[in-house]
Amino acid sequence: MKIPKRKLFLLIIFAYVAFSLYAAYSVFFSTKVISRVHRVVQKEPGAPSGVVRDGRAAAPFLAADWNPWEDEQVEYNSDLNKKRVAFKQHLGRIEKSKAQRYKVQVWGKAAIGLYLWEHILEGPLNPTDKIAQWREGQLQSGKIDFSFYTGPAVVQGHVPVDMHSLVLVLNGREEQKVSYSTRWLEHVQTLVQSRTVLHVAVVLLGNEHCNNAWIGPYLKRNGGFVDLLFVVYDSPWVNDKDVFQWPLGVATYRQFPLIRPNPQLITSSRPYLCNFLGTVYKNSSRETLMQVLKQPGMDKECLTTAREKWLPQETGDSLRHYQTALAQSELTLCPVGINTECYRIYEACSYGSVPVVEDVLTPGTCAAGPGSPLRLLKAAGAPFVFISDWKELPAILERERAMSQEQRVDRRRRLLEWYGSFRQQMKERFTEVIEETFFKSA
Repeated sequence: MKIPKRKLFLLIIFAYVAFSLYAAYSVFFSTKVISRVHRVVQKEPGAPSGVVRDGRAAAPFLAADWNPWEDEQVEYNSDLNKKRVAFKQHLGRIEKSKAQRYKVQVWGKAAIGLYLWEHILEGPLNPTDKIAQWREGQLQSGKIDFSFYTGPAVVQGHVPVDMHSLVLVLNGREEQKVSYSTRWLEHVQTLVQSRTVLHVAVVLLGNEHCNNAWIGPYLKRNGGFVDLLFVVYDSPWVNDKDVFQWPLGVATYRQFPLIRPNPQLITSSRPYLCNFLGTVYKNSSRETLMQVLKQPGMDKECLTTAREKWLPQETGDSLRHYQTALAQSELTLCPVGINTECYRIYEACSYGSVPVVEDVLTPGTCAAGPGSPLRLLKAAGAPFVFISDWKELPAILERERAMSQEQRVDRRRRLLEWYGSFRQQMKERFTEVIEETFFKSA
C-alpha cells in the first residue's frame, strides 16, 4: 500500500515531537540520571561494590542531589577562603607594623617646665603671651603624644585628666616651694589611688645643696607612686634607672627666650672678649673675679655690671642689656653661686658665647665623684673652658687675643651645634625613658 507523502510527513513530525517531549521529561523530571562522566553510587556500609548482603548483584544507586560541578565548586570555595584568610593576616601585619602611640600629660608647676617644653621638647604654646593665666600645647616625640599645661590657672582639680600617664614639673629649691610641691604630689596621689592616673614622673628643680629628702617617700622604690624622677644638680640619688639628672637650663622665670641660631650670630665680629653681669656675694670667688677684671685694660675688653643684691626678676631693659652682652662677647664668665651649675652657662650657649666655668664643688650633699661638678654637661662633652681659680683668667684672655676671626667663628659654630645636639639628646633620653618605664608592658 502506497502511503501518501502528506501522511508520511505528518507521521515523521509526530514522531519527532513525541521523542522531544520524552527527552525533555527525562532531563528535567527524572531523578535517576546516570552520567557518562561521573557515577555516584550509594552503598550499604560494609558491603562490597555492586553486591547486597544476600550475595546478589545490586544495582547502583545515584545521589539524589548530585551536582556534576560540585568538586570544582568545593575547590573554588576552598581557594577563596584561603585568600580571605591570607588577606586578613596581611591586614593584621600592617596594623602591627604601625607604631603604637601613647599619651602623656605634662603639668608645668615650676618655671623649668618651660625649659623642658620649649627648649628641650621644642613644643608650641598657646596663647603665646608669656603672662597668660593658662597656656597649653601638644607635640609628638618618639611614640608619645605629649600635651602640656602651665600657668597660674592650672590648679588642682581643674586640669583635664584624659590619659593615664603624667609628668609633674615641680620646684623643690626652698622650703616654701617644697610645701607647694607637696600639695601637688598629694593631689596626684589621690588620682593614682582612684586609678585615674597609672604612671607618674616628676621633673624636679632640686635644692642647690642637693637636700631633696622630702620627695624620697613619694618614690616607688620607697613605697610611693612616683615611677621616675628627673632632678637638677649632681644628686647622689642619680642611678639612671629610676632617678636621672636633668639640666638646669635657662632662666625662663626671667623670660629668657629660646634663641634660634642664625648666620649673624655665628659670623659677626664681637667687640668684647668676655662679660660678667651678676651679683657679687661677700666672701665669694666672685670678689676675686671682680679684682681680676679691674686690672688695667680689662674694663675695655670685658663688659661687666656688678650688683650686691640678687634680684629674682628682670626688667625689660635689664634683660635686653644682658642678652646684648652675651651676643657681643666671645666668652661668658660663670663663677659659682650656691651651686656650680647656673643659668648663665646655658644662656651663654644660646648665644654662642663660650662659658668659662669655675670648676669647683660647692658646700652641700651633691655627688663628689670624678665627674662632678657639672657631671651631666661634662658627660655630654661640653666645649667649655674650665678653671679652678679666677687668677687663671688673664692667661685665657691672652690666648683669646691671639685667635683669628675665622677661629672664633668656627668655635662659635661648634658651640651652637653642641648645644643643639645636647638638647636633642635630652629630648630623646626623656622620651625613651618614659616609653620604657611607662609602656614597656604594652
